[in-house]
Amino acid sequence: MKLQVKGITEGQPVPETFAFGVYSEEDHMSFGPNRNPELVWSDAPAGTRSFVVMMYDPDVPSVADDVNQEGKTVDKDLPRVDFFHWLLVDVPADTSRIPEGADSDGVIPKGKKGGPGPIGIRGINTYTHFLAGNPDMAGTYAGYDGPCPPWNDELVHRYYYEVHALDVETLGLSGDFEGDAVREAMQGHVLASARVSGTYTLNPALR
Repeated sequence: MKLQVKGITEGQPVPETFAFGVYSEEDHMSFGPNRNPELVWSDAPAGTRSFVVMMYDPDVPSVADDVNQEGKTVDKDLPRVDFFHWLLVDVPADTSRIPEGADSDGVIPKGKKGGPGPIGIRGINTYTHFLAGNPDMAGTYAGYDGPCPPWNDELVHRYYYEVHALDVETLGLSGDFEGDAVREAMQGHVLASARVSGTYTLNPALR
């Protein structure tokens, strides 16, 4: 199976068009355009009955104490965990393209609704937890919300865009399901997968 993420070259920086946060000289970060990129995939195997679309960052600090703190840095050797940015399940088998901006076009404070969306069923992304302590932003974030790594992180973050072809029409997920639930439900049902990776940083020393 092949996957193309329009505007993203394998291993190269993700354009700011697709970012939740962009670099700002005044206050380190400001909101970005936050548009989902266009995904086009092909050569799904026979027997494909649905797709899962997933985007995640495997480089998020496991301890957030120093994240975005003036006068501090996030050590590049700190253990890292996955941060899910985009979860779509039960994407119909006859789908092979998600247009740019179809699932996200701008930062929406307090998030977008989960459940059935423009394409497939939206899962809950990790911004739901990350922004829970911010009274202006706290809410349930579903569908796509793009990169916004800590501006004081010594590590350039990677972003994995994946499409998985499944042998079931539905994963049977409902409510506010998250990335780990999707991975568990997919087990034993993946016929083929394709991935494109990009990078992103808000640290001016690494840009």
